Amino acid sequence: MKMPRSVEEILKHADALAKRFEEYEPRSMDERNVAAVLALRDAVIERSEAERHLSRAVAQARAAGLPWSTIGTFLGTSGEAARQRYGKAAV
Repeated sequence: MKMPRSVEEILKHADALAKRFEEYEPRSMDERNVAAVLALRDAVIERSEAERHLSRAVAQARAAGLPWSTIGTFLGTSGEAARQRYGKAAV
């Protein structure tokens, strides 16, 4: 679908979307398991928090003088890969 460019196109597009919304009838296949969606959302939040924690730990390790090779070993990767991923955050 091409994105509207002019005000007239935007209004026409908005009208078409409003019509689709008003005419929409939910189908059983459109339903989502709320518990599954919430579990997925919670897991994404936990992963994000873990990544922030890991970034802080890497910065702390670098400040303490640990080489990238050691950090990479803990992360299960090479020192170079660890440096590329966390190097800017650890400076």
